[in-house]
Amino acid sequence: MLDGLETIRMARAMTAHAAERTKVIAGNVANADTPGFRARDLQPFSETYRRAAGDALRATRAGHLDARGGAASVRIAEDQGGRAPNGNSVSLEDEMVRTAEAKRQHDLSLAVYRSSLNMLRSAIGRKG
Repeated sequence: MLDGLETIRMARAMTAHAAERTKVIAGNVANADTPGFRARDLQPFSETYRRAAGDALRATRAGHLDARGGAASVRIAEDQGGRAPNGNSVSLEDEMVRTAEAKRQHDLSLAVYRSSLNMLRSAIGRKG
């Protein structure tokens, strides 16, 4: 039942994106001293969700243009930061900032989910 609601679907996708980004960040931190390792990060959620949902244009008739066609997978983009003498591009300070951003994104997804559930409860006459 809840899968048909766009806000619930978006909150679930945002939570999954934040979790995947946290895994990538953890991998960066784990390889902070590995020679030649290049820091990685996920593309922003807004880009991946828009491409996965394909809702730039929605075709309501056969003659309408449809903007779908982007891949729904999350791609890992290499960081464009500087490199250490051993070729490693991981900056622990940058990873700390990315961790805070991922936590904020996760908290936002939970808030959207909680708010959506409260609206549903209100709609059926129950108190939150």
